[in-house]
Amino acid sequence: MGAWDRQLEEWIAGNRVHAFDPFVKALTFSATYGIVWLVLAAVAAVLMRRPALFGVVLLADGVAELSTDAIKAVTDRSRPVVDTIVATPSSSSFPSGHAATSFACAIVVAAFLPRLRGAVFALAALVALSRLYVGVHFPTDVVAGAAWGAVVGASVLALVRRRDVAVG
Repeated sequence: MGAWDRQLEEWIAGNRVHAFDPFVKALTFSATYGIVWLVLAAVAAVLMRRPALFGVVLLADGVAELSTDAIKAVTDRSRPVVDTIVATPSSSSFPSGHAATSFACAIVVAAFLPRLRGAVFALAALVALSRLYVGVHFPTDVVAGAAWGAVVGASVLALVRRRDVAVG
């Protein structure tokens, strides 16, 4: 990890706009275990008559969760030492599981509902950035998590397309 990674996280933590704290905390908590994505997928599956959406998002979420846990066990990277506004997780910092699950699920939702692509990727980016804001990840953790999540999401889509599941 470069010094810039630590310095940027320290700058972010030191320059929070505390009026945003409740919103960012709610966002970061809602994305734990991909809950916000599962709720979004369930609602969209019903309202937009895309029943396969929930199952594919659940698969992407599960693969992203389990694979980032495995990577964290191997990397064992310490969390930032900054003033956090949420409890600091005991797991390794690298990669960000929130970023990974958010981008994996966003890729799936965007494939099923292309008109919502911008909104779902904006939500994924906000979740990823929330992990920096609350002080529990370094920037490289979040970038790596988002990239890994994109790989997971694309892989899950490729798998379900081979199974002839109607996507997009």
